[in-house]
Amino acid sequence: MKRILLTLSATVILYAIEAQGIRYSIEFNAAIAKGHYAPFWHVSNRQGVAGVNIKSAYTRASIGSKHIIADGNWSIDWCADAVIAKNHTSKIFIQQAFADINWRMLSLSLGQKERQGNLKYCRLSTGALTESSNARPIPQIRIEIPEYWDIFSTNGWFTLRGHIAYGWFTDEKWQEDFVPRGMQRTVGVRYHSKSGFFKIGNKKRFPITYEFGLEMAAQFGGTVYNMKNIEGSNYHNPSGLKDYYMVFIPTKGDDDYHGMDRANIAGNQLGSWHTAITWHSKQWMLKAYYEHAFEDHSQMFWEYGLWTEQLIGISLQLKRYSWITDVTIEYFNLKNHSGPIYHDADAIIPDQISSRDNNYNHGWYNGWFNYGMIIGSPLCTSPIYNRNGALECKNNRVEAYHIGIEGWLGKNIGYRTLLTKSNNWGTYNTPFTDIKKNLSGLMELTYIPHKFQEWSATLSFAFDKGTLYGNNIGGMLTIRKIGIINI
Repeated sequence: MKRILLTLSATVILYAIEAQGIRYSIEFNAAIAKGHYAPFWHVSNRQGVAGVNIKSAYTRASIGSKHIIADGNWSIDWCADAVIAKNHTSKIFIQQAFADINWRMLSLSLGQKERQGNLKYCRLSTGALTESSNARPIPQIRIEIPEYWDIFSTNGWFTLRGHIAYGWFTDEKWQEDFVPRGMQRTVGVRYHSKSGFFKIGNKKRFPITYEFGLEMAAQFGGTVYNMKNIEGSNYHNPSGLKDYYMVFIPTKGDDDYHGMDRANIAGNQLGSWHTAITWHSKQWMLKAYYEHAFEDHSQMFWEYGLWTEQLIGISLQLKRYSWITDVTIEYFNLKNHSGPIYHDADAIIPDQISSRDNNYNHGWYNGWFNYGMIIGSPLCTSPIYNRNGALECKNNRVEAYHIGIEGWLGKNIGYRTLLTKSNNWGTYNTPFTDIKKNLSGLMELTYIPHKFQEWSATLSFAFDKGTLYGNNIGGMLTIRKIGIINI
C-alpha cells in the first residue's frame, strides 16, 4: 500500500511539474539586536520563523507547483519548504509540506501550511485572536471552502466559506529541551479547528458588503507529564473516535476525562466571533472589523454582559496612491477575561460562574502554543520568553493600541511601519506588581531591482521600550530570490 501511495503521489507531482514547472524560493535572513531579546516586531507574526535571541540567522528554501487539470474543475497545489536556522527553536525544520487537492469550490488540504487570520490585512494587523500568523503551522487534514461560494445561486448577494480540520502538534522534542526536569509538558496532543463565515452583498452591484462568522479551535488527547509540576504525575487524555466528535460539538467530558475536562468541557476549547463591514470604491476600500475572543463556553454569548475581550480595527486601502497604499488602526483589549471569579457548580454552591478565563492557558494542556509561540495574538506574551521554562502565558491581561502603514517610496522601494503601545497586567493568578508598559515599533524597507524583479532585499529596524520586554533595538536583513524552473 505504501508503494502504491508513493507511486501515485510521485505521478501527480511529476505531472504538475511537467505541465507548469516548479516555483522556487530561496531566502537568507540575519538579525542582530542589543538588549534582552530581539525586538517584538522582529519576532511576532512571522509564522514562527524567527528567534527571540539577540543574534539569529536562517536559510530557507522552498519548491512547489500548481496544475489545473482537465476543464478547470480540478487543480493540485503542493509545496515543500525547509529552514536551516541558528538560535531558533530548531536547527533544521520543515516549515511547510502540503498538497491541496481542489475540486470546484472544495479543497482537501493535507499537511503543514502557512495560513493567515480572518478578515484582516495581516501585514499590518496585530493578528487574529484565535489563529494568527504568530506560530509555526500545524500538520492537519483540512476540508474547506476557501473562497466565498454562492451556495443559494443569489448572484453573489449571499455567499459562505468555512473549514473543518484535525491535526496534531509536533513540538514534543522542543518541549523536552525547553522545559526543566519535573515541570509540566505534553506529548501527542491532537488539534482541531473549524469555522464558518457568511458574506452579504455584491460589491459589483452595491458598494457595501457585510461579513460575519465563527472560528473555533481545540486541543485534546495526548499525555500530560508532571501534571501541575509534580514529577511523575502523568495523565493520558482520551483520543478515541468519540473524542474527535466531542471536541467537534463541545461537551463535558465523560468518565475517561479528568478534572476540569470532566466538570467543564472536553479539551482546551477556544474561539472567536468575527464581523466586518466594507465600503468598496474605485479609489479606496474601507473596512471596519471586530473580533471577540472566548474560552470554553465562557463569554461565547452575553451571559456575563457586553463583550470586552476584543480586537477592533479599521483598515483603509488606497488604490490610486503609491506613497500610502494601506493603513490599519487597531484597539486590543483582553484584560477582563469575563471577570475575576470562577466556580464550577457543586452540591454546596450549585451556581456555575465561568469567569477568570485565563486566555491561551489551560490546566491539563500546555496552552494554545506551538514551539513556544502563542497561536493567537502575539500581544499576549509567548512562553518562549519564560526564562524558567514554564509552558504558560504569564501575561494575558493586555490592552493595546496599534497602527500600521504600508506603501511605496518609489517604483522599486516599498516600506512598512508598525507602532504598538500596550499596558500589561500579567494574569489573574500571578498579576504584575505594577502595570508593565511597552512600546514596540518597526520600520521596514524592501528593494526590488527593476531589471531583476525575482530578487528582493528587505532591511528593517525595530525597537522595544518599556518594562515588559525591556529596552531592545535591532536590525534584520532578508535577501530573497524567487523563480520558476521549466521542465
